[in-house]
Amino acid sequence: MCENGSGMNPSRKRAIRLSVALTAAVLLASALIYVSFSAGRDELTAAQLLVKARPGGQYILAGTVENGSVRRVGSLLHFRVLAPNRRASVPVTYSGVVPDPFAPGRAVMVNVTDDNGEFVGQQNTLTTKCPSKYQAASGAAVS
Repeated sequence: MCENGSGMNPSRKRAIRLSVALTAAVLLASALIYVSFSAGRDELTAAQLLVKARPGGQYILAGTVENGSVRRVGSLLHFRVLAPNRRASVPVTYSGVVPDPFAPGRAVMVNVTDDNGEFVGQQNTLTTKCPSKYQAASGAAVS
């Protein structure tokens, strides 16, 4: 029998430990990559949102604040977001911090939840976008 009582060569033990550690690292890295990609959500225009939305679904809505649609009711902000082609718009009810540049005609992005056809902005997710960058991106998407 072996002197150390384990019956296994020390170099073999190290090789097994290294294999187990590398396998665990690869599995964790794979899980992290999978979660990162599956958690990503694309920005949707108003027209795309109207087609894809399902009750309870969460989406990132991007577009332009429709002129004449902004109104406040208590702590809630109501406005409509236009698609780049201006043929579709969706109403949004939002509560939370409103960025200073927010105004009708301004490009915005907001996380919304479909509450049976009513789009509720998730608190503190409203951002304004640089108009020149947004127009370039939307112009490329429309072409």
